Amino acid sequence: MTGRLTGKRALTTAAGQGIGRATALAMVREGAHVFATDINVEALDALKAEAEGLAGTLDAFVLDVRDDTSVSVGVDHAAPDILFNCAGFVHNGTVLDATDEDWAFAFDLNVQSMFRTIRAALPGMLDRGTGSIVNVSSAASSIIGAPSRFIYGTTKAAVIGLTKSVAVDYVRQGIRCNAICPGTVESPSWHDRVTAAGAATGDVDAARQAFIDRQPMGRVGTAEEIAALAVYLASDESAFTTGQTHVIDGGWSN
Repeated sequence: MTGRLTGKRALTTAAGQGIGRATALAMVREGAHVFATDINVEALDALKAEAEGLAGTLDAFVLDVRDDTSVSVGVDHAAPDILFNCAGFVHNGTVLDATDEDWAFAFDLNVQSMFRTIRAALPGMLDRGTGSIVNVSSAASSIIGAPSRFIYGTTKAAVIGLTKSVAVDYVRQGIRCNAICPGTVESPSWHDRVTAAGAATGDVDAARQAFIDRQPMGRVGTAEEIAALAVYLASDESAFTTGQTHVIDGGWSN
C-alpha cells in the first residue's frame, strides 16, 4: 500500500522536537524520503531510531538555518519536492521589553531562515516543475494579537507575507506555498514557556492552566494534529491550494 507522499523527497527543518519532529515522522509514515534536519545531533539520532521500519525512509543531518552555506549544502543534498519550514523561537514581552538583539535574532531565525531555504530549494523545484512549500507561522501573527508576544507575532506575520508572495510569484510554475498557523501546542517549547511563566509567579500549575483556559476547546493542541495538516499540504491532495493561511488553533482566533 502506497502512502500519500510515496516517491516524494521532503526537507524538514527543526525536526528534533515538537511540530518538526511529529511532521518528519508523519511524512515518513506516508512513504516520503524525509531529510530531517536540526542543530541537535542527539535529537536527530533519536528521530532516526523511531523512523526505522516505517513506510518511507529518513536521512537525518545537521543543518543550521541561520547559515547560508549550511542551508545550501543541505538543500543540494536533499533536492526536495517538499520543503517544511518549522524553525523558530518564541520571545516573551511587549514592545517596551524588546531589545535590538532579540528583534534581530527573531527575524533571522523565524523569517530569514525561510528566505534562505526557499531561495535555495526553488531552482530545483522549478526545474522539476513541481514543489510544495509549507511554512509554520502562528495564529499569533496578523491573525490575532497575543499578550506579550510582540516580537514573535511580528515575525510570524512576516511569514504570512513571505508565504503569499512566493505563492503568487510561482503559481503558474508548479510551485505551491502555504502557511500553517497553529495556536498553543503541546511541545518542549511550550513546556519551557509554562515553566518560565510559573517561575515568575511561583506557581507552574497555575501558569499551565492559564494557557489551557484561553483555549475554547479547553485543551492545547498536539504536534501530531499540526503534522496531519502539514502532510495534507505537502501532498497532491492539496494540489489546488496555495497562498493560504491555515489556522489550526482550537478556535482561539474565533
